[in-house]
Amino acid sequence: MRETFLSFSPPMLGDQEVDEVVDTLRSDWITTGPKVKRFEEEFASYIGAPATLAVSSCTAALHVGLAAAGIGPGDSVISTPMTFCSSIHVIEQVGATPILVDVEPDTLNIDPSRIAEALEKNARSVGSGSGNGRVRALVPVHLYGHACDMDAILGIAREHGLAVIQDAAHALPSMYNGRLIGSESQGAGPSSAPILAAYSFYATKNMTTAEGGMLVGSREAIDEARVWSLHGMSHDAYKRYGAEGSWYYEVIRPGFKYNMTDIQAAIGLHQLGRLPWFQARRREVVRRYNEAFARLDALQIPVERPDVQSAWHLYVIRLNLEMLRIDRGRFIEELKLRNIGTSVHFIPIHLHPYYRDKYGYKPEDFPVAFREYRRIISLPLFPRMTDQDVDDVIEAVSDVARTFRR
Repeated sequence: MRETFLSFSPPMLGDQEVDEVVDTLRSDWITTGPKVKRFEEEFASYIGAPATLAVSSCTAALHVGLAAAGIGPGDSVISTPMTFCSSIHVIEQVGATPILVDVEPDTLNIDPSRIAEALEKNARSVGSGSGNGRVRALVPVHLYGHACDMDAILGIAREHGLAVIQDAAHALPSMYNGRLIGSESQGAGPSSAPILAAYSFYATKNMTTAEGGMLVGSREAIDEARVWSLHGMSHDAYKRYGAEGSWYYEVIRPGFKYNMTDIQAAIGLHQLGRLPWFQARRREVVRRYNEAFARLDALQIPVERPDVQSAWHLYVIRLNLEMLRIDRGRFIEELKLRNIGTSVHFIPIHLHPYYRDKYGYKPEDFPVAFREYRRIISLPLFPRMTDQDVDDVIEAVSDVARTFRR
């Protein structure tokens, strides 16, 4: 058995990131400045998107994305219960109403057929003068790094004139039909209904800036989001305090304080350059996990559809509980006893007290999300994992599955 505890997902930082941060600290700019601009440009080039906005978190990116799309009080936004709470918080924070729909059994991503049903129901309720406000946006979440069915989702959005703000926190560098998530923002909808994608650079993500995020979209939408991201001001500090800048600015939106710093961008510049290596290692770990766990009938391994190349942000197994003498909580405890760190992604939104109490949700309202939540476990997956680390995870999971099999 492993002698030391294997953390769930530590970051991988090197001398290049350290040197770039030190260079920033010795420069004239430590907050939003030239390195943020360079990071935005390099990220846009990588994704193949017209424009990007670096912000303080993916939550911030989602928030300003909704604001830039004009979503506010009286509007409704369709999203998924199978996500982290911030995906839904931002809908509430712009004053709109979240409408949750259930997920696909295989990917656990939002089910496009359920979106269509929710839109029909919403149209009837709006027409009768009852219920929530008209749906004006979709927030699909590319869960665990596996892209949603974007052909279906964008088709629905075009038909109904809806903005799409993708939660791509897990989805760098996910591909759908041979294109990176975020690249569809090049003109998939009219300017009044933008197509945006929000990325996360949190410490556990596929690349990190410690904290941070990026919003990707059309130039028009990103220009509007940029104003929202820094107090609603017409000029940021770099433009005001630089040699060519002007002291004068105007506040044109009731904006937020969501800017990324040059210190964060300094890390991101080199993380982005190393991302291909990070992903190659992730895929190798996934290959070994799949090969080992497919042999265990007490486990279900994650899917990767033919039209998707997953970012493999998370490796999530599902327990076939009918074949085990223990529940998910005990399985996790047994892995912890074997020094393997795990997590659960996620507790569905409708089970959290705030949303449960406000909207009167019951667990069975989203039966697929509720059923699958009770049997998911996220295993360690990060590029620093050694072959021995991978062996240790495989050994521990296999041992628990076999020891407690019915």
